[in-house]
Amino acid sequence: MLERLFALEASGIKLGLENITRLCAALGHPERQFTSLHVAGTNGKGSVTAMAHTGLVAAGVRAARYTSPHLVDLRERFVIGDAPVDAAALEQAANDVLDCAERLHADGTLSVSPTFFEATTAIAFELFRRAGVQVAVIEVGLGGRFDSTNILNPPVGAITSIGLDHQQYLGDTIAAIAFEKAGIIKPGMTVITGALPDEARQVIEAVAGDRGARVVDAAAGTRVEGDVQDGRATLVIDTPEDRYGPLTLGLRGEHQRGNALVAVRMLEAARATGIWLPGDAIERGLSGVQWPARLELITRADGRQVLLDAAHNLDGARALAEYLARWHADRPALVIGVMRDKDVEGMIDVLLPVVSSVTATAAATPRAIPADELAARVRARRADVHADPDPVHAVEDALARHDTVCVAGSIFLAGDVRDVLKQRAILR
Repeated sequence: MLERLFALEASGIKLGLENITRLCAALGHPERQFTSLHVAGTNGKGSVTAMAHTGLVAAGVRAARYTSPHLVDLRERFVIGDAPVDAAALEQAANDVLDCAERLHADGTLSVSPTFFEATTAIAFELFRRAGVQVAVIEVGLGGRFDSTNILNPPVGAITSIGLDHQQYLGDTIAAIAFEKAGIIKPGMTVITGALPDEARQVIEAVAGDRGARVVDAAAGTRVEGDVQDGRATLVIDTPEDRYGPLTLGLRGEHQRGNALVAVRMLEAARATGIWLPGDAIERGLSGVQWPARLELITRADGRQVLLDAAHNLDGARALAEYLARWHADRPALVIGVMRDKDVEGMIDVLLPVVSSVTATAAATPRAIPADELAARVRARRADVHADPDPVHAVEDALARHDTVCVAGSIFLAGDVRDVLKQRAILR
Protein backbone atom coordinates (compact mmCIF):
# COMPACT_ATOMS: atom_id res chain seq x y z
CA MET A 1 0.00 0.00 0.00
CA LEU A 2 2.70 2.51 0.99
CA GLU A 3 4.61 1.89 -2.23
CA ARG A 4 1.49 2.55 -4.32
CA LEU A 5 0.65 5.68 -2.36
CA PHE A 6 4.11 7.23 -2.23
CA ALA A 7 4.56 6.55 -5.95
CA LEU A 8 1.99 9.31 -6.46
CA GLU A 9 4.45 11.85 -5.03
CA ALA A 10 6.04 11.91 -8.47
CA SER A 11 2.97 13.85 -9.61
CA GLY A 12 4.07 16.74 -7.41
CA ILE A 13 1.62 19.46 -6.39
CA LYS A 14 -1.45 20.02 -8.55
CA LEU A 15 -4.08 22.39 -7.27
CA GLY A 16 -7.66 21.83 -8.37
CA LEU A 17 -10.86 20.08 -7.31
CA GLU A 18 -11.74 17.99 -10.38
CA ASN A 19 -9.88 14.83 -9.38
CA ILE A 20 -10.89 14.83 -5.72
CA THR A 21 -14.51 15.62 -6.59
CA ARG A 22 -14.79 12.72 -9.02
CA LEU A 23 -12.90 10.35 -6.73
CA CYS A 24 -15.08 11.11 -3.71
CA ALA A 25 -18.23 10.84 -5.84
CA ALA A 26 -17.18 7.35 -6.92
CA LEU A 27 -16.56 6.46 -3.25
CA GLY A 28 -20.09 7.56 -2.34
CA HIS A 29 -19.12 10.96 -0.91
CA PRO A 30 -17.52 9.96 2.39
CA GLU A 31 -16.82 13.65 3.10
CA ARG A 32 -20.54 14.21 3.59
CA GLN A 33 -20.88 11.63 6.37
CA PHE A 34 -19.50 13.79 9.19
CA THR A 35 -19.53 17.43 10.25
CA SER A 36 -16.30 19.16 9.31
CA LEU A 37 -14.46 22.16 10.72
CA HIS A 38 -12.07 23.56 8.11
CA VAL A 39 -8.84 25.37 9.08
CA ALA A 40 -6.71 27.43 6.69
CA GLY A 41 -3.86 29.88 7.22
CA THR A 42 -0.21 30.52 6.49
CA ASN A 43 0.89 29.63 10.01
CA GLY A 44 -0.93 28.29 13.05
CA LYS A 45 -3.47 26.13 11.25
CA GLY A 46 -1.94 22.89 12.51
CA SER A 47 -1.89 24.10 16.10
CA VAL A 48 -5.50 25.32 15.90
CA THR A 49 -6.56 22.02 14.31
CA ALA A 50 -4.88 20.07 17.10
CA MET A 51 -6.37 22.23 19.87
CA ALA A 52 -9.88 22.05 18.43
CA HIS A 53 -9.68 18.30 17.93
CA THR A 54 -8.39 17.76 21.47
CA GLY A 55 -11.29 19.81 22.83
CA LEU A 56 -13.83 17.79 20.87
CA VAL A 57 -12.36 14.53 22.14
CA ALA A 58 -12.41 15.88 25.71
CA ALA A 59 -16.13 16.58 25.26
CA GLY A 60 -16.74 12.94 24.37
CA VAL A 61 -17.39 13.66 20.69
CA ARG A 62 -16.34 10.96 18.22
CA ALA A 63 -13.83 13.31 16.61
CA ALA A 64 -11.00 13.06 14.10
CA ARG A 65 -8.41 15.30 12.56
CA TYR A 66 -6.57 15.35 9.24
CA THR A 67 -3.28 17.23 9.00
CA SER A 68 -0.24 17.35 6.77
CA PRO A 69 2.55 16.66 6.32
CA HIS A 70 3.48 13.89 8.72
CA LEU A 71 6.77 13.88 10.59
CA VAL A 72 7.68 10.18 10.55
CA ASP A 73 4.68 7.91 10.11
CA LEU A 74 1.90 8.38 7.54
CA ARG A 75 -0.65 7.47 10.23
CA GLU A 76 0.05 10.80 11.97
CA ARG A 77 -2.12 12.48 9.32
CA PHE A 78 -5.24 10.56 10.35
CA VAL A 79 -6.08 10.78 14.06
CA ILE A 80 -9.36 9.38 15.37
CA GLY A 81 -10.05 9.98 19.04
CA ASP A 82 -6.74 10.36 20.80
CA ALA A 83 -4.58 8.11 18.60
CA PRO A 84 -3.43 7.75 14.99
CA VAL A 85 -5.59 5.46 12.92
CA ASP A 86 -5.01 1.72 13.17
CA ALA A 87 -2.46 0.48 10.61
CA ALA A 88 -4.74 -2.27 9.29
CA ALA A 89 -7.63 0.17 8.86
CA LEU A 90 -5.36 2.58 6.99
CA GLU A 91 -4.09 -0.13 4.68
CA GLN A 92 -7.60 -1.32 3.83
CA ALA A 93 -8.97 2.17 3.19
CA ALA A 94 -5.91 3.23 1.21
CA ASN A 95 -6.04 0.16 -1.03
CA ASP A 96 -9.75 0.68 -1.65
CA VAL A 97 -9.26 4.34 -2.54
CA LEU A 98 -6.27 3.60 -4.79
CA ASP A 99 -8.13 0.77 -6.51
CA CYS A 100 -11.03 3.15 -7.15
CA ALA A 101 -8.67 5.82 -8.52
CA GLU A 102 -7.07 3.32 -10.88
CA ARG A 103 -10.47 2.26 -12.21
CA LEU A 104 -11.48 5.87 -12.76
CA HIS A 105 -8.22 6.60 -14.56
CA ALA A 106 -8.60 3.52 -16.72
CA ASP A 107 -12.15 4.41 -17.83
CA GLY A 108 -11.30 8.05 -18.45
CA THR A 109 -13.25 9.54 -15.53
CA LEU A 110 -9.92 10.84 -14.21
CA SER A 111 -7.71 12.30 -16.91
CA VAL A 112 -4.65 11.84 -14.71
CA SER A 113 -3.87 9.82 -11.62
CA PRO A 114 -4.51 11.63 -8.34
CA THR A 115 -1.63 13.34 -6.58
CA PHE A 116 -0.35 12.04 -3.27
CA PHE A 117 -2.29 14.71 -1.39
CA GLU A 118 -5.49 14.10 -3.32
CA ALA A 119 -5.22 10.40 -2.47
CA THR A 120 -4.47 10.95 1.22
CA THR A 121 -7.36 13.40 1.48
CA ALA A 122 -9.79 10.87 0.00
CA ILE A 123 -8.33 8.22 2.31
CA ALA A 124 -8.91 10.48 5.32
CA PHE A 125 -12.55 11.01 4.39
CA GLU A 126 -13.05 7.27 3.86
CA LEU A 127 -11.34 6.39 7.15
CA PHE A 128 -13.52 8.84 9.04
CA ARG A 129 -16.69 7.53 7.46
CA ARG A 130 -15.80 3.92 8.27
CA ALA A 131 -14.97 4.87 11.86
CA GLY A 132 -18.30 6.61 12.39
CA VAL A 133 -16.68 9.96 13.09
CA GLN A 134 -19.12 12.69 14.13
CA VAL A 135 -16.87 15.74 13.71
CA ALA A 136 -13.57 16.03 11.83
CA VAL A 137 -11.21 18.99 12.03
CA ILE A 138 -9.58 19.26 8.62
CA GLU A 139 -6.42 21.26 8.00
CA VAL A 140 -5.98 22.79 4.55
CA GLY A 141 -2.89 21.50 2.79
CA LEU A 142 -2.00 24.46 0.57
CA GLY A 143 -3.93 27.66 0.01
CA GLY A 144 -7.62 26.93 0.22
CA ARG A 145 -9.55 27.68 -2.96
CA PHE A 146 -8.11 24.79 -4.96
CA ASP A 147 -6.89 22.62 -2.08
CA SER A 148 -8.19 19.04 -2.18
CA THR A 149 -9.88 19.46 1.20
CA ASN A 150 -12.10 22.21 -0.22
CA ILE A 151 -14.85 19.87 -1.39
CA LEU A 152 -16.08 20.03 2.20
CA ASN A 153 -19.13 22.09 3.16
CA PRO A 154 -18.45 22.92 6.80
CA PRO A 155 -20.62 25.08 9.03
CA VAL A 156 -17.57 26.57 10.76
CA GLY A 157 -13.95 27.21 9.81
CA ALA A 158 -10.97 29.40 10.55
CA ILE A 159 -8.28 31.40 8.77
CA THR A 160 -5.50 31.68 11.30
CA SER A 161 -3.00 34.00 9.61
CA ILE A 162 -1.95 35.36 6.24
CA GLY A 163 1.69 35.77 5.24
CA LEU A 164 3.95 35.33 2.25
CA ASP A 165 4.53 31.63 1.57
CA HIS A 166 4.13 29.30 -1.42
CA GLN A 167 4.04 32.37 -3.67
CA GLN A 168 4.57 30.27 -6.81
CA TYR A 169 1.13 28.74 -6.18
CA LEU A 170 -0.78 31.40 -4.27
CA GLY A 171 0.48 34.76 -5.57
CA ASP A 172 3.06 37.36 -4.64
CA THR A 173 0.93 39.71 -2.52
CA ILE A 174 -0.89 39.44 0.79
CA ALA A 175 -4.16 40.23 -0.98
CA ALA A 176 -3.67 37.46 -3.54
CA ILE A 177 -2.80 34.91 -0.87
CA ALA A 178 -5.76 36.02 1.25
CA PHE A 179 -8.06 35.44 -1.73
CA GLU A 180 -6.78 31.88 -2.05
CA LYS A 181 -7.23 31.21 1.68
CA ALA A 182 -10.71 32.75 1.55
CA GLY A 183 -11.62 30.09 -0.98
CA ILE A 184 -12.67 27.85 1.92
CA ILE A 185 -15.56 30.18 2.74
CA LYS A 186 -18.95 28.63 1.91
CA PRO A 187 -22.42 30.19 1.97
CA GLY A 188 -23.78 30.49 5.50
CA MET A 189 -20.50 29.51 7.10
CA THR A 190 -18.99 31.11 10.21
CA VAL A 191 -15.30 31.90 9.70
CA ILE A 192 -13.05 32.75 12.65
CA THR A 193 -10.03 34.87 11.78
CA GLY A 194 -6.80 35.37 13.66
CA ALA A 195 -4.66 38.50 13.61
CA LEU A 196 -4.55 39.48 9.92
CA PRO A 197 -3.00 42.33 7.93
CA ASP A 198 -5.64 44.90 6.97
CA GLU A 199 -5.43 44.10 3.27
CA ALA A 200 -5.98 40.40 3.99
CA ARG A 201 -8.95 41.09 6.24
CA GLN A 202 -10.55 43.28 3.59
CA VAL A 203 -10.29 40.49 1.01
CA ILE A 204 -11.69 37.86 3.37
CA GLU A 205 -14.59 40.06 4.45
CA ALA A 206 -15.40 40.83 0.81
CA VAL A 207 -15.46 37.15 -0.14
CA ALA A 208 -17.57 36.32 2.90
CA GLY A 209 -19.99 39.11 2.07
CA ASP A 210 -20.42 37.80 -1.46
CA ARG A 211 -21.19 34.33 -0.12
CA GLY A 212 -23.42 35.23 2.76
CA ALA A 213 -20.91 33.99 5.33
CA ARG A 214 -20.18 35.45 8.76
CA VAL A 215 -16.66 36.57 9.71
CA VAL A 216 -15.73 36.69 13.39
CA ASP A 217 -12.46 38.32 14.44
CA ALA A 218 -11.22 36.00 17.20
CA ALA A 219 -10.04 38.96 19.27
CA ALA A 220 -13.25 40.99 18.99
CA GLY A 221 -14.97 41.42 22.35
CA THR A 222 -12.44 39.24 24.15
CA ARG A 223 -9.91 39.72 26.89
CA VAL A 224 -6.84 37.52 27.35
CA GLU A 225 -4.83 37.92 30.54
CA GLY A 226 -1.92 35.96 31.91
CA ASP A 227 1.80 35.40 31.84
CA VAL A 228 4.31 33.05 30.27
CA GLN A 229 6.32 30.65 32.41
CA ASP A 230 9.04 28.41 30.96
CA GLY A 231 7.82 29.28 27.48
CA ARG A 232 4.18 28.27 28.07
CA ALA A 233 1.39 30.79 28.50
CA THR A 234 -0.91 30.62 31.51
CA LEU A 235 -4.12 32.37 30.55
CA VAL A 236 -7.61 33.46 31.45
CA ILE A 237 -9.68 33.99 28.30
CA ASP A 238 -12.93 35.94 28.40
CA THR A 239 -15.10 35.82 25.29
CA PRO A 240 -18.60 37.19 24.75
CA GLU A 241 -19.88 33.69 25.58
CA ASP A 242 -17.76 32.28 28.41
CA ARG A 243 -14.64 32.38 30.56
CA TYR A 244 -11.83 29.83 30.27
CA GLY A 245 -9.01 29.28 32.73
CA PRO A 246 -6.79 29.94 34.38
CA LEU A 247 -5.08 27.28 32.29
CA THR A 248 -1.62 26.61 30.90
CA LEU A 249 -1.37 26.04 27.18
CA GLY A 250 0.02 22.68 26.17
CA LEU A 251 2.09 24.25 23.39
CA ARG A 252 5.07 26.55 23.93
CA GLY A 253 5.46 30.03 22.52
CA GLU A 254 3.66 33.31 23.01
CA HIS A 255 2.24 33.05 19.48
CA GLN A 256 0.11 30.15 20.74
CA ARG A 257 -2.00 32.67 22.66
CA GLY A 258 -3.44 33.83 19.36
CA ASN A 259 -3.89 30.29 18.10
CA ALA A 260 -5.67 29.36 21.33
CA LEU A 261 -8.09 32.25 20.92
CA VAL A 262 -8.91 31.17 17.35
CA ALA A 263 -9.48 27.60 18.54
CA VAL A 264 -11.78 28.75 21.36
CA ARG A 265 -13.90 30.95 19.11
CA MET A 266 -14.09 28.21 16.47
CA LEU A 267 -15.27 25.66 19.04
CA GLU A 268 -17.81 28.16 20.38
CA ALA A 269 -19.14 28.62 16.85
CA ALA A 270 -19.27 24.83 16.45
CA ARG A 271 -21.17 24.59 19.72
CA ALA A 272 -23.75 27.01 18.31
CA THR A 273 -24.46 24.49 15.53
CA GLY A 274 -25.47 21.86 18.09
CA ILE A 275 -22.18 20.09 18.83
CA TRP A 276 -21.89 19.26 22.55
CA LEU A 277 -18.89 21.25 23.83
CA PRO A 278 -18.87 22.27 27.51
CA GLY A 279 -16.42 24.92 28.60
CA ASP A 280 -14.20 22.53 30.55
CA ALA A 281 -13.71 20.44 27.40
CA ILE A 282 -12.58 23.52 25.48
CA GLU A 283 -10.15 24.25 28.32
CA ARG A 284 -8.75 20.73 28.11
CA GLY A 285 -8.31 21.19 24.38
CA LEU A 286 -5.96 24.08 25.07
CA SER A 287 -4.08 22.57 27.99
CA GLY A 288 -3.91 18.93 26.89
CA VAL A 289 -3.01 19.36 23.23
CA GLN A 290 0.11 17.69 21.88
CA TRP A 291 1.57 18.81 18.57
CA PRO A 292 5.08 17.41 17.92
CA ALA A 293 7.92 19.57 16.62
CA ARG A 294 6.25 22.83 17.57
CA LEU A 295 8.72 24.29 20.07
CA GLU A 296 9.09 20.76 21.41
CA LEU A 297 11.80 20.49 24.05
CA ILE A 298 13.72 17.21 24.15
CA THR A 299 16.07 16.59 27.07
CA ARG A 300 18.80 13.98 26.90
CA ALA A 301 20.00 11.91 29.80
CA ASP A 302 23.07 14.15 30.11
CA GLY A 303 20.88 17.23 30.48
CA ARG A 304 21.58 18.68 27.05
CA GLN A 305 18.50 19.88 25.21
CA VAL A 306 17.15 20.01 21.68
CA LEU A 307 14.41 22.48 20.80
CA LEU A 308 12.65 21.06 17.76
CA ASP A 309 10.51 23.48 15.78
CA ALA A 310 8.80 23.15 12.41
CA ALA A 311 9.24 26.85 11.53
CA HIS A 312 9.50 26.70 7.75
CA ASN A 313 8.75 30.21 6.51
CA LEU A 314 9.49 33.80 7.46
CA ASP A 315 6.59 34.25 9.89
CA GLY A 316 7.41 30.93 11.57
CA ALA A 317 11.05 31.98 11.87
CA ARG A 318 9.99 35.26 13.50
CA ALA A 319 7.90 33.43 16.09
CA LEU A 320 10.81 31.10 16.82
CA ALA A 321 13.25 34.01 17.11
CA GLU A 322 10.97 35.77 19.61
CA TYR A 323 10.79 32.61 21.68
CA LEU A 324 14.58 32.11 21.64
CA ALA A 325 15.25 35.73 22.53
CA ARG A 326 13.04 35.49 25.63
CA TRP A 327 13.66 31.96 26.85
CA HIS A 328 17.12 31.05 25.55
CA ALA A 329 19.30 34.05 26.19
CA ASP A 330 22.29 31.68 26.04
CA ARG A 331 21.76 31.65 22.25
CA PRO A 332 21.64 27.97 21.30
CA ALA A 333 23.30 26.43 18.28
CA LEU A 334 21.08 26.26 15.20
CA VAL A 335 20.79 23.24 12.91
CA ILE A 336 18.79 24.37 9.91
CA GLY A 337 17.46 22.80 6.73
CA VAL A 338 15.18 24.65 4.31
CA MET A 339 13.12 23.80 1.24
CA ARG A 340 13.95 25.38 -2.11
CA ASP A 341 10.76 27.45 -2.34
CA LYS A 342 11.27 29.33 0.95
CA ASP A 343 12.63 32.79 1.77
CA VAL A 344 15.96 31.43 2.98
CA GLU A 345 17.70 34.77 3.40
CA GLY A 346 14.76 36.24 5.29
CA MET A 347 14.61 33.28 7.68
CA ILE A 348 18.36 33.35 8.25
CA ASP A 349 18.42 37.10 8.93
CA VAL A 350 15.70 36.69 11.58
CA LEU A 351 17.34 33.74 13.33
CA LEU A 352 21.02 34.68 13.27
CA PRO A 353 20.84 37.28 16.07
CA VAL A 354 19.42 34.73 18.54
CA VAL A 355 21.74 31.76 17.87
CA SER A 356 25.42 31.20 18.53
CA SER A 357 26.41 29.03 15.56
CA VAL A 358 24.82 27.53 12.49
CA THR A 359 25.01 24.09 10.91
CA ALA A 360 23.36 23.76 7.50
CA THR A 361 21.86 20.38 6.72
CA ALA A 362 19.18 18.91 4.44
CA ALA A 363 16.11 16.77 4.97
CA ALA A 364 15.81 13.60 2.92
CA THR A 365 13.63 15.07 0.17
CA PRO A 366 14.46 16.42 -3.30
CA ARG A 367 12.79 19.69 -2.30
CA ALA A 368 15.52 20.42 0.26
CA ILE A 369 18.36 22.83 -0.46
CA PRO A 370 21.60 20.77 -0.32
CA ALA A 371 23.62 21.41 2.82
CA ASP A 372 26.60 22.93 0.98
CA GLU A 373 24.38 25.33 -0.96
CA LEU A 374 22.48 26.37 2.16
CA ALA A 375 25.75 26.88 4.04
CA ALA A 376 26.99 29.17 1.27
CA ARG A 377 23.83 31.26 1.52
CA VAL A 378 24.22 31.51 5.30
CA ARG A 379 27.93 32.29 4.95
CA ALA A 380 27.06 35.30 2.82
CA ARG A 381 25.56 36.75 5.98
CA ARG A 382 27.75 35.22 8.67
CA ALA A 383 31.02 33.26 8.62
CA ASP A 384 30.31 30.91 11.54
CA VAL A 385 28.57 28.11 9.63
CA HIS A 386 29.45 24.67 8.37
CA ALA A 387 27.62 22.04 6.37
CA ASP A 388 26.65 18.52 7.39
CA PRO A 389 24.36 16.66 4.97
CA ASP A 390 23.31 14.13 7.64
CA PRO A 391 20.69 15.80 9.88
CA VAL A 392 21.08 13.37 12.80
CA HIS A 393 24.86 13.69 12.76
CA ALA A 394 24.54 17.47 12.50
CA VAL A 395 22.46 17.54 15.69
CA GLU A 396 24.73 15.15 17.58
CA ASP A 397 27.80 17.14 16.54
CA ALA A 398 26.20 20.38 17.69
CA LEU A 399 25.22 18.78 21.01
CA ALA A 400 28.85 17.77 21.58
CA ARG A 401 29.72 21.48 21.59
CA HIS A 402 26.60 23.15 23.01
CA ASP A 403 24.18 22.58 25.87
CA THR A 404 21.17 23.55 23.75
CA VAL A 405 20.56 23.03 20.06
CA CYS A 406 17.62 24.38 18.05
CA VAL A 407 16.55 22.39 14.98
CA ALA A 408 14.36 24.35 12.56
CA GLY A 409 13.64 25.32 8.98
CA SER A 410 11.50 22.46 7.72
CA ILE A 411 8.82 20.06 8.89
CA PHE A 412 10.63 17.38 6.91
CA LEU A 413 13.86 18.08 8.80
CA ALA A 414 12.02 17.77 12.12
CA GLY A 415 10.68 14.40 11.01
CA ASP A 416 14.11 13.17 9.99
CA VAL A 417 15.62 13.77 13.44
CA ARG A 418 12.73 13.44 15.90
CA ASP A 419 12.48 9.67 16.18
CA VAL A 420 16.23 9.28 16.69
CA LEU A 421 16.18 11.97 19.36
CA LYS A 422 13.25 10.28 21.10
CA GLN A 423 15.16 7.02 21.31
CA ARG A 424 18.04 8.76 23.06
CA ALA A 425 16.13 11.21 25.22
CA ILE A 426 13.23 11.95 27.51
CA LEU A 427 10.55 14.18 26.00
CA ARG A 428 8.92 16.69 28.28
